[in-house]
Amino acid sequence: MRIGRRRNRRGSDPADGLPVVVRLEDAVRRYGEGQAAVAALDGVSLDFGPGTFTAIMGPSGSGKSTLLHCAAGLDRVDGGLVRLVGQDPARLSRRALTELRRDHTGFVFQAFNLIPTLTAKQNVELPVRLAGRTPDADRVAHSLERVGLADRADHLPTQLSGGQQQRVALARALVTRPRVLFADEPTGALDIRSSREVLALLRDTVARSGTTVIMVTHDPVAAAHAQRVAFLADGRLAGDLAGASAERIAARMTLLESGRWADGQGGREATRPGEEGAVRARD
Repeated sequence: MRIGRRRNRRGSDPADGLPVVVRLEDAVRRYGEGQAAVAALDGVSLDFGPGTFTAIMGPSGSGKSTLLHCAAGLDRVDGGLVRLVGQDPARLSRRALTELRRDHTGFVFQAFNLIPTLTAKQNVELPVRLAGRTPDADRVAHSLERVGLADRADHLPTQLSGGQQQRVALARALVTRPRVLFADEPTGALDIRSSREVLALLRDTVARSGTTVIMVTHDPVAAAHAQRVAFLADGRLAGDLAGASAERIAARMTLLESGRWADGQGGREATRPGEEGAVRARD
């Protein structure tokens, strides 16, 4: 996919025919009223294709988490359009939106959000049970095996390390085989080794399952595991990098935090000739 290319009404890029799993088009999200209103998102347009891993970065208050919440249907935009797996969350009833998120999305957060009185296996089963279905024992076991915790299935969260708890959370998010996985600072509470393990699992999920992963992070090392990094500043897109090293990502963040991107110095840059992401920046 390319920047600025016109899409067809079915939500795919006419050049490659690939569907767009998540789309934000001129998305605006404001908080407050009148002169006190703040635009957390200010006309953001982004596409996320199938089987892609994108990191969202930006200075504090740039709108990263707001973008993630709006893309996932957890929050609604005040203007523009969001398409999640081909549907507009703003037009869905509460029940339909719940079903959309339940059947097609998974979530991993910095806080592991495990139920302390449930075992690892029971935590993984939880989204299936909440949907009123009987968990498939083989699928649950496979999910734990994929994250390297088959031998910890009967352990409580307090009996697991932080990295192991996050892997249980990841197994829980993947047990329903979602089309898109949203991750908000998934390595923020982990040590270096555990962070690498979780990031490797996210990359493996993209490669093996074709899941779309959208990850908010403040860590250039974590972002370097993604195929593409999209940058936000003051609620607007400030360019992107494809296949970049942690050093290059950190340098771009330094530029953004200095405010120089507004002078046209924070634009889009691919790290290899001809390599482009799916960002459609309209700054």
